[in-house]
Amino acid sequence: MSEPCYSFAEQLKKLLGSFSPEIALILGSGLGDIASAITSPLIIDYSQIKGFPQSSVSGHLGRFVAGTLQGKRVLCMQGRIHLYEGHSPQVISQIIKTFKLLGIKTLIVTNAAGSLNPDILPGSIMLITDHINFSFANPLIGANDDRLGPRFPDMSNAYTKDLQTLARKTAARHNLALKEGVYLMVSGPNFETAAEVKAFAILGADAVGMSTVPEVISANHVGINVLGFSIITNMGTGLQKSAQTHCETLAVANRAAANLSLLLTDIVKEL
Repeated sequence: MSEPCYSFAEQLKKLLGSFSPEIALILGSGLGDIASAITSPLIIDYSQIKGFPQSSVSGHLGRFVAGTLQGKRVLCMQGRIHLYEGHSPQVISQIIKTFKLLGIKTLIVTNAAGSLNPDILPGSIMLITDHINFSFANPLIGANDDRLGPRFPDMSNAYTKDLQTLARKTAARHNLALKEGVYLMVSGPNFETAAEVKAFAILGADAVGMSTVPEVISANHVGINVLGFSIITNMGTGLQKSAQTHCETLAVANRAAANLSLLLTDIVKEL
């Protein structure tokens, strides 16, 4: 039996018509408005694709926006799929494989994350240079489709170094402060304890969140280049006095989204 990605890709091709995307963007919590920069947008709700996983989280609209951004053909996910919603990591892998079958060469992933580093404050944009998979879930477990990627993919360039260089140059051109760091993923949905935050910092992580890593592993598996950013929405538990809430995450992400939109738009132009 064929993997679901083949059906998803065929359905999307029919819905997209002659439009053939070359870049995919996945927008995290509070960052969905970045898609407003896309011209001549075509909206495709996830529910229009038979069998496609649905997003149920506040701040995630659950739809694709296809169109042109700085002259490049992009397919944007306004709302991603999370493990804590009950989805398996293999389901997330099917989405990335769908991108591969559509001909997408570059994936830009964004998320909202908590800081573990006192030098990276709320409102910052952090370029993800590497990650730690502390969700203990891997999207590649199971039968491997050799047509799409190898059984044992290399992760030494998980976040494409050339794209990181482009991000740094673009941020400098706009005088935007761009932090850099390692992103650690937990499954969620609870926020971390103070002890966990201390442990994650010892492990070498600079930010923590509940997404992104399955998408990046899957993209590396199928040979799609990856660029990743975190919007820092709060300090980790124990590093700030107030309790953490999803409302806080959305509010800070919305405020920082304008700077990230400016950065992404210019990066896309150079791809």
